[in-house]
Amino acid sequence: MNWNQLLSSLRHGKENVANENTSFDRSQFQRDYDRLIFSSPFRRLQNKTQVFPLPGSTFVHNRLTHSLETASVGRSLGTIFSTKFRESKSYDENPLIDEIGTIVSVACLAHDLGNPSFGHSGEKAISHYFIEGQGSEYEKRVRKEEWEDLTSFEGNANTFRILTHLPARQTENPFCLTYSVLASLIKYPCESTAVGYNKLKITKKYGTFQSDKATFERLFQKLGIQKISDNPMVFSRHPLSYLVEAADDICYNIIDLEDAHRLKIISEKEAADYLLSLLGDEAGKAKSRMDGIRDANDRISFLRAKAINRLINHYSETFFNKQDEILKGELSSGLDKYLDTEIQNAMKIISHDSVEKIYNVQQVIEKEIAGYKIIGELLEELVPAVLSKKKNHYQDKLLKLIPNQFHTEETSAYEQIMSVLDFISGMTDLFAVELYRKTRGM
Repeated sequence: MNWNQLLSSLRHGKENVANENTSFDRSQFQRDYDRLIFSSPFRRLQNKTQVFPLPGSTFVHNRLTHSLETASVGRSLGTIFSTKFRESKSYDENPLIDEIGTIVSVACLAHDLGNPSFGHSGEKAISHYFIEGQGSEYEKRVRKEEWEDLTSFEGNANTFRILTHLPARQTENPFCLTYSVLASLIKYPCESTAVGYNKLKITKKYGTFQSDKATFERLFQKLGIQKISDNPMVFSRHPLSYLVEAADDICYNIIDLEDAHRLKIISEKEAADYLLSLLGDEAGKAKSRMDGIRDANDRISFLRAKAINRLINHYSETFFNKQDEILKGELSSGLDKYLDTEIQNAMKIISHDSVEKIYNVQQVIEKEIAGYKIIGELLEELVPAVLSKKKNHYQDKLLKLIPNQFHTEETSAYEQIMSVLDFISGMTDLFAVELYRKTRGM
């Protein structure tokens, strides 16, 4: 792979159209950023749970604030790399090198668009409906590959669908993002039937549904990204996806600690110890500066900022040093495996303890249970209504609740089911609860 081909301002859906307005005002990637910021799917992230249920009086992160912060970290990672790359001997003149920070930032901004409401339990609830719920009866009505999509619903693949799929009666996707941005946000460059292929990290999950496979394949081929397998389809990752992944890892590992402290799930000392463990030689100086900060939340915020800054520098340095392996498609894991041992160990402890102390607290579990109940029962109502050939009066009324943008003119069971999943996965937590109550007559 080479940067001259990997960095492309070609737009999905407008491949045969010259780039509009290529003057100095805004680059094509800055236009991508603006399109996302002003879009409805992005706006809906403000009422989608990140980890903790949206509690009201104590502000914690939701999907929107997480995405904005990840985009900020991603921009720093990309900009630091592009600056170092320009100064290196291997630099080959390319005007788009300076846009790497923006490309990574846009991909970070979009990376959670496909996640359903109620956090990751929303994904599990959709899969559960088809594996053990009433949806299991539809297995014979779809192809084997399509059934894999439904029984292992994946938010990453759903993000790609939102950004590339053609809504009913439309000639182009509303986003029409650039190829480099689309490829950079794909953490798992494979189809659902490839999950677990050769035990590669990039096949731990999948990045495209069968409905969008052709678009996915064309995108990777156009950017010169090497194919690892034809059947099942597996590609190498776009190099910048490593920076998007790093930005996401930095933000959720560090900021979940800050939220847990604000909600009094962990003590100030616990939160401070975790964050100080990431600062190395800077820890002593940071502790001294903490003494001058009176508010406990501000003290933890100060340490959070210091920890993120140090991680940004280490991840960008690692990416620069591993660039040749990444371009050859030889990197077998994420950048975290190549950080300093001290930082690796500290991150492992934070990740392990977060599962034990944070992600399994009562309010998180209650949110996950609610997600199973609400999403599961909405599927029980809407999927049979869409698939029924002779709809009764009640089903007819139900389908009127689905906005026109989520209807499909396709006749296959798979595409009709996917149209329902488009609607349900796009719901905010609040809207899902309200619709559940309405369909139950509450």
